[in-house]
Amino acid sequence: MDIMAHSQAETGAGHRELFNSLVRQHADELKRIAYIYVHDRAECEDIVQEVFISCYKNLGNFRQESEYKTWLIRITINKCKDHHRKWSFRNLVYKPVIGLFRTGPSAEEKLMGRHHSQEMIDRISALPAKYKEILILYYYQEMGVSEIAEVLELNVSTVKTRLQRGRESLKHSLERSETNGSV
Repeated sequence: MDIMAHSQAETGAGHRELFNSLVRQHADELKRIAYIYVHDRAECEDIVQEVFISCYKNLGNFRQESEYKTWLIRITINKCKDHHRKWSFRNLVYKPVIGLFRTGPSAEEKLMGRHHSQEMIDRISALPAKYKEILILYYYQEMGVSEIAEVLELNVSTVKTRLQRGRESLKHSLERSETNGSV
């Protein structure tokens, strides 16, 4: 094997090793983020699989301007947004029918929601996207304001403003439900 072929083989092996490490380190965290967006275990897993396919394809192009975790979270958020933009017949017909046969939450759904009530997740999910993603990253991923700014490519002041407004919207939503007696 010549030097160039040997170097390419080492690079390929290094990328596979790095990729496998990223999957092991971040898959569960990315699933939690995706689940908060889509509320469906199977779709959440599909989205995370798409994230890692994108990661694998683009690993050689990663510029290391941020951490791998930040990059993967950004890809996950984008894939979740893409998921919400897709409108298909399947969403109109099959999901309501499948829901009729569902007996209860799966073990994974219980685990993902263990620390966070479904009510709170539903309330956050109902917020506008610009508030929702910041609240998810701040409270569920325990990211700091500057890290969120990096992930979402926003100014720190914008993140702080959206965090405050998101909290206010969430508070108003909870107060309305208390007034209506549904909490």
